Amino acid sequence: MNLHQINEIINGTIQLDCHSHHDYTNVFASDLMSDVLRYYMESTLLITGLCTLQAIRTAEISNISCIIFARSKRVSGEMLQLAKENNIAIIESGLTVFEIAGRLYQNGLKPVAG
Repeated sequence: MNLHQINEIINGTIQLDCHSHHDYTNVFASDLMSDVLRYYMESTLLITGLCTLQAIRTAEISNISCIIFARSKRVSGEMLQLAKENNIAIIESGLTVFEIAGRLYQNGLKPVAG
């Protein structure tokens, strides 16, 4: 599933499009970045409500190429710049983490196996 398909499913707004044609297969939802760091994630989206530079840095370390910020969280200019430097796409959505994860799961994305 590509970035634009994902954005449509979650009624989001793409703030930074670095991977329009990338095929995402998995999703991981967490506000605890220490949980995210447990995995190296290929083709995985991160859903979080933690709208900080730390979320961008965690995605970089974990090889996550797209972050969805839930609950109408707004990314700062500094966050967008860091995401751009690290080639990480950014989507904002007014839905909750639970709603986003559920919609993406219903549309074929799989959870990260632990």
